[in-house]
Amino acid sequence: MTVKILVNENFPAPSVTLLRVAGYDVVSITEACPGIDDGEVLLRATRELRWLVTFDRDYGELVFVRGHPTPPAVILLRVHSYGPSDPAQWVMQLAGDADAYLGKFIVFNGETIRSRPLLRPISHADD
Repeated sequence: MTVKILVNENFPAPSVTLLRVAGYDVVSITEACPGIDDGEVLLRATRELRWLVTFDRDYGELVFVRGHPTPPAVILLRVHSYGPSDPAQWVMQLAGDADAYLGKFIVFNGETIRSRPLLRPISHADD
């Protein structure tokens, strides 16, 4: 399965570069449309069938409380101290086991991975 990724504005640029060099199709909100609200970010990830990667906990509320449409997966990184390329390594680790995380809201704290099924997951087409 080919994982396409959308990274939120809080995702470090060196990690975006590292993911692209590794062959991932990555859209960065910082580059494409900085300043859009979280609902628009989620909608774009959903429309484009991209995994959403963020450090912003608000996406849990948007998905589970407000019932927004969901992308193939959401990765919430809850790590407070890290190097600029660390997030790329974590995303590659999770995307490497894409079948296990498809349709999930994933929380990664730097050591452990927790996941919860999304309410209305969009199936991810192989590219």
